[in-house]
Amino acid sequence: MSELGKIGWVDLTVPDAERLRDFYREVAGWEPEALSMGEYDDYVMKDAGGGAVAGVCHARGPNAALPPQWLIYIQVADLDASIERCAALGGRVIAGPKGEGQRYCVVEDPAGAVSALIEGKAGG
Repeated sequence: MSELGKIGWVDLTVPDAERLRDFYREVAGWEPEALSMGEYDDYVMKDAGGGAVAGVCHARGPNAALPPQWLIYIQVADLDASIERCAALGGRVIAGPKGEGQRYCVVEDPAGAVSALIEGKAGG
């Protein structure tokens, strides 16, 4: 079964990732695993079985312009083609495309809702 079109990942980007990391550890029972971003850590949040379920990220560096909300990543076959269709249908790219090895961008649909498009299979 194809993974294309599925929600493959979800991130929360906020100014204080440690605070929200701890909030979701207590509220949802997720365990954080640090993911080095060079000068700071973002976090892969894991369920009780150790499976990666979400990211909690700092609004710094490449994430500085992202809104403080849960951001879904929708898997697409061809990011450039999806970006073209997005613009043609009244949406717009608000960040990216970016990424090495796996490319993604953040888009706003015609109603103003924000999501990310990621080329191929997404994951933590």
